[in-house]
Amino acid sequence: MKSSLKIGFGFYRHMLTDENFRFARQAGASHAVVHLTDYTGQLKGAPVTDDQPIDGENGWGSTSGDRKIWSLSSLSDLKKRMASHGIELYALENFDPAHWYDVLLAGPRRDEQIEWIKELILNMGKAGISVMGYNFSLAGVAGRIHGPFARGGAESVGVSGVDDTPIPEGMVWNMAYERTRTGEMLQEISHEELWERLRYFLERVVPVAEKAGVTMAAHPDDPPAERVRRQPRLIYRDHLYQKLFSLLESPASRAELCLGTVQEMQESDVYRLTEELVRQKKVAYIHFRNVVGKIPEYHEVFVDEGDIDMPRIIRILVENGYDGVIIPDHTPQMSCAAPWHAGMAYALGYMRALYQVYG
Repeated sequence: MKSSLKIGFGFYRHMLTDENFRFARQAGASHAVVHLTDYTGQLKGAPVTDDQPIDGENGWGSTSGDRKIWSLSSLSDLKKRMASHGIELYALENFDPAHWYDVLLAGPRRDEQIEWIKELILNMGKAGISVMGYNFSLAGVAGRIHGPFARGGAESVGVSGVDDTPIPEGMVWNMAYERTRTGEMLQEISHEELWERLRYFLERVVPVAEKAGVTMAAHPDDPPAERVRRQPRLIYRDHLYQKLFSLLESPASRAELCLGTVQEMQESDVYRLTEELVRQKKVAYIHFRNVVGKIPEYHEVFVDEGDIDMPRIIRILVENGYDGVIIPDHTPQMSCAAPWHAGMAYALGYMRALYQVYG
């Protein structure tokens, strides 16, 4: 069986410009995955960077909890703008921590925030956006370092040891959602408690997603350690995806398959997992990136130089009829006047070439 997979592109909030849409299309992308949360604070005046966010003293900073851009009119307008450049807005990735912190923490506003999540998903369905990627995690993406880790000294990110610092109250998913802090730290919880919180969320949200025609896509934990910042992780081993799917069986509950994160896991088999999930039709979209090493010591590298045999991954996708989206996620920054653009264009060119050979 041959596939008709689509080459996509990932955008952070501050990158949602006509110039970047044209760039993505010129580089060969036809679909897009968009982050609407301002992780880097550039919309609030932080220094301009196109690189992925890295921890500061206060994680990724604070979130404003802006709801306007998640409205039906805003989502529809963004979809139309991207379509005018030949790009289909296929997925949104990651809820704003301010919108669901008590969902993650099982706090007093949990049910209220779940109602907001339901409204957002209904808006997505009406706007024709197919997938909502999420990462059910207290610590989020934490503890990464930055350095010349890729070929030729290209700047990239990695992990050197697991972050064990406690999370302060008022912070979740590596971002502050409250300006006033108590000075207290989050109470440590068990893996069983976090799985139960996820079950509570899925049982209320997935049926709404089904009706809206939206797929909920779970990202594995990155870094994939058993605990990060003293809090448990959910999908830190490749077999745990099946545990997630068993919580609530639904075609609207799938994987946001990040190849790099799976490869970073101890005792993982990225080829077996990719084939298994594609055959089960459980892959909503794929982060196509490469790494060297495994937790607790790994680096992100160029897509063609890491531990994953990327041509083999493409063959698995094609042979099993995968027709979803693959995106480069993020890439090393290249030494030129446009480091992010060059890195993304390199990754897209490599991906398109692989698909032309094996597709």
